[in-house]
Amino acid sequence: MSATHLDSEDLIQIPGGGFLMGQENGRDEERPVHRVIVAPFRLCRFQVTNAQFAASRKFAYECATLPVTSVNWFDAVEFCRWLSAGWGMAVRLPTEAEWEFAARGGAEQKLYPWGDASFTDRTGYATRWTGGPEPVATAEPNAYGLFDMCENVHEWCSDWYDAGYYAVSPVDNPQGPETGARRASRGGAWRHHIKVSRCAARSSIPPEFRYADYGFRIAV
Repeated sequence: MSATHLDSEDLIQIPGGGFLMGQENGRDEERPVHRVIVAPFRLCRFQVTNAQFAASRKFAYECATLPVTSVNWFDAVEFCRWLSAGWGMAVRLPTEAEWEFAARGGAEQKLYPWGDASFTDRTGYATRWTGGPEPVATAEPNAYGLFDMCENVHEWCSDWYDAGYYAVSPVDNPQGPETGARRASRGGAWRHHIKVSRCAARSSIPPEFRYADYGFRIAV
C-alpha cells in the first residue's frame, strides 16, 4: 500500500457466491435475512486515504495515511470516475450486498469480520479512535485481506437506501432501490460510542451531506 498512490494491485479479488444477508436479531432494517448471490468482483484492501483523494483535486490534508473524510456521495463517485479514466476500467462504489459479503470474509452469519467475539476484544480497542480516525490498515485484516471493514469511518455504497428493501430484494446481485432520498453506507466509525459495527448493520444519509466520519473504498 502507498499512502500517496492508489494502484489496481490494491484491489482484492472477492470470489462472489451466495450468503445470508442481514441479521434476524438485528435492527428492523436488517430483516428479513435473505439469500443473496453476488458475482465475483474486486474491492480495495483499504479505505481511500487523504493523499490518494488529493491526487484527484486540490485538497488540503495533514496526514496522508488517514482515510479521507467529509466527502459526500457525489465526491466519492467523482473520484471513481477520475480513477476509471486513469486505470481504463470501471471503478465504482460497492453495493450494500457486495460490501456485506466482503466484510464477512466467507464466514456465514458471523457478527463481525473476525467472528462472534466482542468488538471490545479487538486489539487496543479501549485506546483507539480517541479523537478521530486512525491511519488505514493498522489493524489485522479479515479473511479476504480487507482492512478496517466495520471500523474507522463509515463507507459510502452505491445503493439508494430503503429500510424495507430486504423484503423485496432480488436474489442475484441486488443493486438497491431505483430511487430514494438517502444513500446507503456501511461500517462503524470513530465518532460513535461503539466504534465497530456488525457486518449486517446498515446506515444512510442524504448523498449531499459531508460528515467527519464518512469516507469510502472503491470496487471494480
